[in-house]
Amino acid sequence: MLEAGITNFRSRIFNGEMYGSRSTLLVVCVTIASSYLVPTLVGMLVSNPKTVWPLWPGCAILVTGLLLVPVNVWPVVIPASFVGFAVADLQAGVPLSSIARFVPGNTVEVLVSAIGLRYCFAGVPRLNSVRALLKYSFFAIILAPSAGAFFSASGIARDYWMGWKIVFLSEVLAFLTVTPALLSWVSEGGVFMRRSRAHQFEGGMLIAGLVLVSYIVFTVPEDSRTPALFYTLVPFLLWSALRFGSLGVSTSLCVVTSLSIWGAVYGRGPFSRLVPLTDPLPLQMFLIFASIPFMVLAALAEEHEQAAHVVRESEERFRLVANTAPVMIWTAGTDRLCSYVNQPWLDFTGRPLEAELGNGWAEGVHNEDLKHCLETYSLAFDQRQSFAMEYRLRRNDGEYRWILDTGVPRFNSNGSFAGYIGSCLDFTERKLAEDAVASVGRRLIEAHEEERTWIARELHDDIVQRVALVTIELERCNSQNADATGMDDRIRQARQHLCDLGGEIQALSHRLHSSKLEYLGLVTAAKSYCRELSDQRKVRIEFKHSEIPAAVPKEISLCLFRVLQAALQNAVRHSGAQDFTVELYGNQEGIRLIVSDSGIGFDWRHAINGRGIGLISMRERLRLVNGELSIQSEPGRGTTVLARVPRGNERHPKAVAG
Repeated sequence: MLEAGITNFRSRIFNGEMYGSRSTLLVVCVTIASSYLVPTLVGMLVSNPKTVWPLWPGCAILVTGLLLVPVNVWPVVIPASFVGFAVADLQAGVPLSSIARFVPGNTVEVLVSAIGLRYCFAGVPRLNSVRALLKYSFFAIILAPSAGAFFSASGIARDYWMGWKIVFLSEVLAFLTVTPALLSWVSEGGVFMRRSRAHQFEGGMLIAGLVLVSYIVFTVPEDSRTPALFYTLVPFLLWSALRFGSLGVSTSLCVVTSLSIWGAVYGRGPFSRLVPLTDPLPLQMFLIFASIPFMVLAALAEEHEQAAHVVRESEERFRLVANTAPVMIWTAGTDRLCSYVNQPWLDFTGRPLEAELGNGWAEGVHNEDLKHCLETYSLAFDQRQSFAMEYRLRRNDGEYRWILDTGVPRFNSNGSFAGYIGSCLDFTERKLAEDAVASVGRRLIEAHEEERTWIARELHDDIVQRVALVTIELERCNSQNADATGMDDRIRQARQHLCDLGGEIQALSHRLHSSKLEYLGLVTAAKSYCRELSDQRKVRIEFKHSEIPAAVPKEISLCLFRVLQAALQNAVRHSGAQDFTVELYGNQEGIRLIVSDSGIGFDWRHAINGRGIGLISMRERLRLVNGELSIQSEPGRGTTVLARVPRGNERHPKAVAG
């Protein structure tokens, strides 16, 4: 089976089918060669045959190679590497029985770590986050060495647990230093080499300084030893972790591990008393517990750098999108100060970014709109709700343009308030169009009122007078023809008809244009209209009023009178009720008109969207004097029409003719 695997491997290499990659062949050759050369070199450095080497790099190097090549190459790499292990051990004098016990242990250890890491990582493992470090530690530092030591312990010492401890810690130390360093250089070495020369020079200075300090610490004579020397390594390891991440710290740990082991093997430095190194536990524990914190620190530093990079990329994308958007965009922090505006905003105002930040943006708001704008802004921040407001903002040419500003609150991932983000749209043209439409509507109503005035004048001054003359003539005719048969009855009936016609025409005149409204005021005209309608329709209308000023602006009194007419006519005609209430109240805020009944009610939303214009006309009239119309009605529960007109109406000071 091994021969078939080797034949297939050769065939795939020479046929160029192994992903067409020379790097794979290179990794395979280096891994197999290292499996023999590295243990051989270690054996050459050990002068005392009783020495137990505290770090076994063979499996760590093999696992690194397996992670860099396709899985279908493993059946070739693993057996070939084990052959290298065995040859090196035999040359070092390791008994064949011990080598036989090492093979299953190494096999289990290599497969557990390689398969586990291959499963957890997509591609070459990178220990650049705490999560990645935890996954790596579980398989390569805990599970694999434990399983390997279980099979290999009996080949080290007669005491099984002593042998297990030596194998376990030796493999742990190798996977803490050798494998991370090799993987980091494979995945990040190219990036480091492409960095600036200053950065590369800094890395070289770090390693040179660490080599010098480590040499001093781990080769100092016995009579000069002091525990304080260990602390001289800390600045260099911090430097490597914070500035160079996992690549820097793993390389630095390899330097410290190599020099500390070299000093201990040759009886130098703080671990010289361990010679011959038959129990490397103190050295192993020192290196393991010195490595773990700095590897975690490096992972945290890289996580922070990655998060900062993501934030920078997100901010850059936001700026690109914001600067190309056809609207003006702004952001504000929790201090209510503007923290960002996009390029369209700066193009609109023609001012630099520094001038717009903070409260600078408010300098361009029209003086008449500034108070309302700031009040809306502050209220939104207090309530942390979305808002929309309209105000005039000065453009770069000095012209004030109408702006529709919409803002929404921002929240962090933990739910804490982060400020606001908003967008502004120049809708001056739409605003002018709306005003134009409103002006057209106002002019139509004015023309309507003028037409009504003319009709009322014609009816009152012409038709009624003529009817009166006809009545007089009929009376004369009646007196001259008193003896004519049946003449009296006919003349009397004609006179009564003409009198009724005159009354109807006079009532129509009052309805079209109330002279009482013009000369006697709103209260008198409203009260008179309620009485006339009550007599005409045979219903009961209760009229109430209080605190209505004697001098109500003409456009307001006419608006409220027309709303009263329309609301009361609709109620009498459609409610089915016999009792109605009309109320006029005045206060410091303005005037309120209430028309209510207890009739059948109606769906006012459907009515206002229907084909009728009564409700629309009332609403439009009130809008022209800054008033509001509200309707409360439900089927079977009556109807209440409420009209509000504020005091100080100055928006449309021109009176509508009535």
